[in-house]
Amino acid sequence: MERQKLWTRNFILISSVNFLLTLVFFLLVVIIGLYAVDSFEATTSQAGLVTGIFIVGTLIGRLFIGGKIEKIGRKRTLIIGFILFNAVTLLYFVQSTITLLLITRLLHGISLGIASTAAATIVAYIIPMARRGEGIGYFSMSSTLATAIGPFVGLLLTQYTSFEVIFTICLAVGLIGLTTASFVQVPEGEKRSAEKQVAEKRFAITKFIEPKAVPIALVTLFIAFCFSSVLSFMNFYAIELDLIQAASLFFLVYAISVLISRPFTGRLIDKKGANYVMYPAFVLLASGLFLLGNAESSLTFLMAASLIGFGFGNMQSCTQAIAVKITPMHRMGMATSTFFIFLDAGLGFGPYLLGLLLLQVPFSTMYMLLGGVALATVILYYAVYGRGDKRYQHS
Repeated sequence: MERQKLWTRNFILISSVNFLLTLVFFLLVVIIGLYAVDSFEATTSQAGLVTGIFIVGTLIGRLFIGGKIEKIGRKRTLIIGFILFNAVTLLYFVQSTITLLLITRLLHGISLGIASTAAATIVAYIIPMARRGEGIGYFSMSSTLATAIGPFVGLLLTQYTSFEVIFTICLAVGLIGLTTASFVQVPEGEKRSAEKQVAEKRFAITKFIEPKAVPIALVTLFIAFCFSSVLSFMNFYAIELDLIQAASLFFLVYAISVLISRPFTGRLIDKKGANYVMYPAFVLLASGLFLLGNAESSLTFLMAASLIGFGFGNMQSCTQAIAVKITPMHRMGMATSTFFIFLDAGLGFGPYLLGLLLLQVPFSTMYMLLGGVALATVILYYAVYGRGDKRYQHS
């Protein structure tokens, strides 16, 4: 039997769209707090809010659009999201107060939530069913590349140019993304019957989330909570350890680890099942956090980055593949939205909760404790999916 083609024109285009969206997010996330301090003399807590409110906006965008993608149309939702994304980017050029900047960040997050949810939904329909784990793994690599390139470019630009130039570059990237999105050919869903359309007008929790995807999304929430400690506090920890140079390479090493492993883990999910990836990944993530908590040199610091990449980097794509796999075809958009809502909640609210923990314990202890949380999440995974993985193999 001939193997179904994965690297189609549409798959490459939608992966590029996702990369450009995520690139703008990670480029801005590392410089926007500095912009708030420099331009508006924001306090540290205000600068943190300016950074974090974007995630809140993303959550709002995902909740809003998840149940409307099929009604509006998959490609139309993507284009609308991108137009809003670029329109809000223009607001960065007319900032006058910290309040306006917060509103801009919130709106920018909402538009990203709409566009990225549409992109992730579209790719789920483009990927052949038999290669879904592998396909989502490759698609997620576009975000991984942006995770490495965005912060690096953002910090580099702050050394050599103004914030206005950085915002101009972000707008240009967004416009390239919109142009690229317009060339994607998207399979649209079947028209809903009049009876189903009436039912869809009634209020129900299923209009916002996909219940079948919630259990595995809870697993995603906990591992994202653990990873949020790396995104938010790794630089501060590196300064404390006097490992600033190693910190500048942390996400590059993380990304390389993900890029090396994703092609193999994606195929492994499709051929053997998610358990063959998830259980080792839990151990790798926990080991990386334990090692980070005990880091005393650049070598151990970057070894931790690699282990976390092999762990969290593969768990993220694996849990997304599971969420889509166990959901009916006509609900895949909602399943994708549900997955990202829980992922964003872990990444967005984690830093606030961990900040409270850091009032009581040092960074090293926090990372050690989170290593324990990662290991404990194995129990949740086994309960909600792991013990029945074979049941879903050919569904």
